Amino acid sequence: MLDRRRFLSSTLGLTAGLAVSKDLFAQLEHAPTSLPNPATFSANEDAYWAELRKQFLIPADEVYLNNGTVGSSPAPVLRAIFDGYNTTERMDQVEPEDYPIWGYAAWNEFRDPLAQFVGCNRDELALLRNATEANSYVANGLDLKAGDEVLMTDQEHPGGEMPWQLRAKRYGIVVKKVTLPKPVKDGAQVLNLFNDAITPRTRVMFFSHISTNTGTVLPAKELCALARSKGILSAVDGAHTPGMMRFNLHDIGCDTYSSSPHKWLQAPKGSGFLFVRDEVIDRIWSTIATEGWDEPKIRAERFQRIGSSNVPALMGLRASIQLANDIGMERIERRHRQLADYILAEMLKRGAESWTSPDPTVRCAIVTVNVPGLKRMELENWLWKTKKIRIRGGEPSKLRLSTPYYLSKADINRYLAAFDEFRKANA
Repeated sequence: MLDRRRFLSSTLGLTAGLAVSKDLFAQLEHAPTSLPNPATFSANEDAYWAELRKQFLIPADEVYLNNGTVGSSPAPVLRAIFDGYNTTERMDQVEPEDYPIWGYAAWNEFRDPLAQFVGCNRDELALLRNATEANSYVANGLDLKAGDEVLMTDQEHPGGEMPWQLRAKRYGIVVKKVTLPKPVKDGAQVLNLFNDAITPRTRVMFFSHISTNTGTVLPAKELCALARSKGILSAVDGAHTPGMMRFNLHDIGCDTYSSSPHKWLQAPKGSGFLFVRDEVIDRIWSTIATEGWDEPKIRAERFQRIGSSNVPALMGLRASIQLANDIGMERIERRHRQLADYILAEMLKRGAESWTSPDPTVRCAIVTVNVPGLKRMELENWLWKTKKIRIRGGEPSKLRLSTPYYLSKADINRYLAAFDEFRKANA
């Protein structure tokens, strides 16, 4: 159980922080201690999701449409984190050489539920801090020489692209880009673009499972099969996928997969993972070296040996997986698609240009639209400062709208009304 007083005294220790901390713990104490009755979902889906909304500390008068950047960790995850501090900071572990230092152990109690959740074997997983770190391990760890090509899309996140650009600048590999249409017509179009761009020098195909720019769900399984058929390593940036939609890494068939569960799984910030297919593990050098870096028998564990880090974050990650399993990923994905389809249809009615695919199988919970003539930062600032609505966009007139499962249609309608008000005032 969460011991508020002990946690405050043992881990904060600063009088100046007590007011904020007491408010945080008061909110947690008022959050429901159990999930809605599953029978509620059958009787009234909106009521079920409204009850789940109470698990989040986001104020009731705020509309949050930016899980694409970072999710809000709900009460069960926060409780697990704080309980973790209560447990670890006592320094009363059973064995005298046992300390709560993530980075020198297998941590199978955390890797096992994650492996089951993402569909792989425990020894193919390394617990890291985010997708950027995981992508850097892959880019830095592969043996590539000057002139070798890495093929990626033009919609990669900097945390995915820049590790390869660093390698290009330092060692002379070549980064080539496939230009994705806005919007992508369907998965076959993406597959054909990659196939046409492959050359005899292509050594790696790197792509986002879900594009951070447009929310396009790329045909990961087919792209990985294409790479495998040509002897090319497939490296997938899956920062958005866990918690947004169902997937299975062994079914996808990728060689590596990186992720940041703090987005849609709503895990703690600073919890991430790297999957490396067992047959590929020995091809990747460790980037951070400490005890075990050159020990093949521990498999992917050697990539998580990074020195001291944050064990309570792993406890929160495990809790976020449990929460998603308790709700049901099929139910969560269905809700994500319903909300995203609704907000996309409404924005199209308002004259926006969709950069998200018209094919519903190639989108999920991120909708990106372009509104020519709109100054997106003016809208973004106005929405937040006057309406308490948070969105994310890009210059000059791109809007990216994320639809986490706990949103209601009333929340979306509130955003739409505010958008209409802004457009009218700035016509």
